[in-house]
Amino acid sequence: MTLSLHAAGRRRLLSHSLKFATLALALSTAWVQPATAQTYPNKPIKLIAPFAAGGAADTVARILVPKLSEALGQPIIIDNRAGASGAIGSAFVAAAPADGYTLLINLGPPHQTVQFFTKGVKYDPVKDFTPIAQVATAPQVMVVPASSPFKSVADFTAAAKTPKALAYATSGSGSSQHLAGLLMAHKYKLSLTHVGYRGGAPALTDVLGAQTDAGILVLSNVLPYIQSGKLRALGLVENHRSKSAPSIPTLAESGLTGFSVPDTWVGVMGPKGLPPAIVQRLHADISKTLRNPDVLAQLQQAGYDVAEATPAQFGKQLADSTEIYRSIVNNSGITPE
Repeated sequence: MTLSLHAAGRRRLLSHSLKFATLALALSTAWVQPATAQTYPNKPIKLIAPFAAGGAADTVARILVPKLSEALGQPIIIDNRAGASGAIGSAFVAAAPADGYTLLINLGPPHQTVQFFTKGVKYDPVKDFTPIAQVATAPQVMVVPASSPFKSVADFTAAAKTPKALAYATSGSGSSQHLAGLLMAHKYKLSLTHVGYRGGAPALTDVLGAQTDAGILVLSNVLPYIQSGKLRALGLVENHRSKSAPSIPTLAESGLTGFSVPDTWVGVMGPKGLPPAIVQRLHADISKTLRNPDVLAQLQQAGYDVAEATPAQFGKQLADSTEIYRSIVNNSGITPE
């Protein structure tokens, strides 16, 4: 009888100990989560722009960073890591600790499409990143030098149906610009040669110098040259006009009936596994920054359409557009090299 009472007592003691340990763990977890949000950030943040200085991602980063640094209370260091259509900088972020101190500001495409063109990409564009905030859309426009004989889309397509291929410059393989050219060539039976650069800035230099027949480039980068008469805009590749330059028609409006590619976004992401508290803090402060009148004016003046999205909406858009572009690439018969 005595042994039975001792055994029962030990069982009760063990049960109480397990309940206490479970409660302690729950309380510690509940304490850690808000603490992460309260203490982050407590040191400078590195923002990787995976294209050359002067390109679209870099341009948006330099508009956002001053006010975003103020909101976060820490310096943000822009680090341009160009190459491989953004894959070098993106791979760096994918491999970084998920602590919120290494972030990526990128364009999509080529974020989700470089895998279709380049072998050995060391990350999954959807699974290996945490969407934080879509900042804006970056309209893409087809341009020719002012000295070009092509005064319209009809002139360009007529010339592209002759045996001699026309060359078009873009910021790199896998960009929405490249994909727009692929879709154009496939849909309208045009003879086009893609010339990809390491970013929009060097591509723009060669288009201005008439080293290529045309360019499909980010509107924000070429708008000053369109306005000054050094470049001629043939049309936007999306299915709608840009708020920042409403006088420029789409290619569909200009004669390529039914032509368009999805919007190109500029967004901020982190490595996979970024704690929700950090994602929420960053998203809230980016949204606050985008509502700043000076930031909004600078983005619009540079040719961007501000287009916020929640992390969940951003993630869905990333996954859905990946499949749309996969179809364009497959129809073009392209395989990774």
